[in-house]
Amino acid sequence: MSTDLVRVRTGVYHDSVSLMRVSQAVTGLPGVEVAVVAMATELNRGIAAELGFDLPEAGPADLLIAIRSGGPAALEAAAAELDRLLAGLAGRTGGWTAAEHPPRTVRTAARGRAATLALVSVPGEHAFAEAMDAIEAGLSVMIFSDNVPVEQEVLLKRRAAERDVLVMGPDCGTAVIAGAGLGFANVLRPGPVGLVAASGTGAQQVSCLLDLAGVGVGHVLGVGGRDLSEEVGGLSTLRALEALDADPATELIVLISKPPAPEVARTVREAVAKLETPVVTALLGPGQDDLTAATENALRALGVAVPTWRSWPAPAPPPPDDRPRAAGRDTGGAGAGRTGTDTEGAGGSGGGTRAGTLRGVYSGGTLCAEARLIAGTGEFTDFGDDAYTRGRAHPMIDPTLRLEALAEVPPGDVVLLDVVLGHGADPDPSARLAPGIAAAVARGVPVVVALVGSEGDPQGLNAQAEAVRAAGAAVFTSNAQAARHAAGLLASAR
Repeated sequence: MSTDLVRVRTGVYHDSVSLMRVSQAVTGLPGVEVAVVAMATELNRGIAAELGFDLPEAGPADLLIAIRSGGPAALEAAAAELDRLLAGLAGRTGGWTAAEHPPRTVRTAARGRAATLALVSVPGEHAFAEAMDAIEAGLSVMIFSDNVPVEQEVLLKRRAAERDVLVMGPDCGTAVIAGAGLGFANVLRPGPVGLVAASGTGAQQVSCLLDLAGVGVGHVLGVGGRDLSEEVGGLSTLRALEALDADPATELIVLISKPPAPEVARTVREAVAKLETPVVTALLGPGQDDLTAATENALRALGVAVPTWRSWPAPAPPPPDDRPRAAGRDTGGAGAGRTGTDTEGAGGSGGGTRAGTLRGVYSGGTLCAEARLIAGTGEFTDFGDDAYTRGRAHPMIDPTLRLEALAEVPPGDVVLLDVVLGHGADPDPSARLAPGIAAAVARGVPVVVALVGSEGDPQGLNAQAEAVRAAGAAVFTSNAQAARHAAGLLASAR
C-alpha cells in the first residue's frame, strides 16, 4: 500500500529549475512512485492535487513537498535524501556571507557590485517585475522564464533600448557571455564567432558543429524565440547585432532564428547589410539554408575546411539465418544543404513493415521546425513548447512525455528525435531514452537521433552516441542530416 508524505516549508524559496531537478532525483529513488517538490503556486498545487495528495494551506512563497512511496521504509529514505538535496540548494548563498542580509530585489542585489547582467528564472507571471527591476538598475537581463505575455516582452525590450541594455528572452534557454554559459549551455572552446539567436537549440546546434570543426565561440546572445515575430519586431536581435559588431574580438556573426515574420526578416537583413562584421544568416524557412548549411557557410567565411559531420549508423539487423554480422563503421552521413525534401542519408535503416508516418518527437523548437521543413512530411511535436512545460521540467531535463509518445508509435512509422547535451540538461539522457528506443526498434519502428553536443560536454558525446546506437538508433550530430535520413527511411519503405 502506498504511503504519502506532504510537507510545507514556509518562507523557503528555490528556483524552479533547481526544484525540478530535486523532484526528478527523488522520483528516481527505489520505492518512490512520484515526488512533487515545488513552490506552492496555484499551478503546482493543482498538479499535486491531481496526483491525489491531500494538501494543507500554502502560498506561492512556501515550498511544497509531496512524496508517494511503496512503504514507510522507502518514504523515510526518500525524505532523508530530499533533505540532503535541499540543504545543498540552501548552501548556495549567491556570494553573501551569513552576516549579510540577502537582498530582496534585483536592484539592491546589484548595488555596490560590478554586475552587468541579471538572470531571471521565476514563474512566468512574476518575470516581468523582476526583469524590469534589472533593466531599471542598468543591467542587461536574461529571462529564462517562459509563459511571459508577449505584451510584457515588448515593454521590457523597449525600455531596455532606452536604458541601453539588452533583454535576452523571455524563454531564453541558452546564452554564452564571454565564454561563460548560462541556462542550457554546451562546453565550447573560445573563439572568434558570435551568435545572435532567436532560438535556443538552434544556437546549440550551430555552436556545437562549429566546436566539432575546431572553431570557437565567444558569445551566444539568445533573444527569445518570439523576437523576430511581427509583435516584437526584432527589438533584441537588432541590439545584439550592434553589440557584437562593436566587439573587436568577434570576427564573424551568425544570426539564427525560427521562421521569422517576413517584414521583420527584411528589417533585420537591412540592418545586417550596414554592419562592418561579416554575418552569416540562418533564418529558417522554405528555400533557406538549414542550420548545418549555415554552419558550413560560416566555416568557409573563416577559411576553415568543412569536416565530415560525425554519425553512427544503426546496428545492422541480423540476417535471416540469425548469424551474427558486424555492425557498420562510423560514417559522415550526407552533405548538408538547403531545406527541402532531399532524403539522402547514411547509416543503417532499422526495420519497418509498412509505409507509415515520420514522427518528430523533439525537445527543441528550432530543431523541430528545421526537421519538419527538411522532411516535408510527417507529424512533429515540440515538447519544449510552453504548452508542455507548465508545471513540469523541460524535456531536455525530463524525457517522460517523449518516452510516452515513443511508446505509442505503431510499427512501420519512423521516429526522429533530438538529444541535447550540455550543462543544465539531463546528466545522462541515454540512460532513460535507450530502453524506449530499443523497445520501439524491436516492434519495427526505426529511430533516428539528432545528437547535439560538443566533445567537452559533461555527458560525453561519444558515450551518449554509442549508448543510443546500441539501442538500435542511427545517430547524427547534424539535425539536418538526421531529418534527411529519417525521411529517406520512410521513402524507401514505400
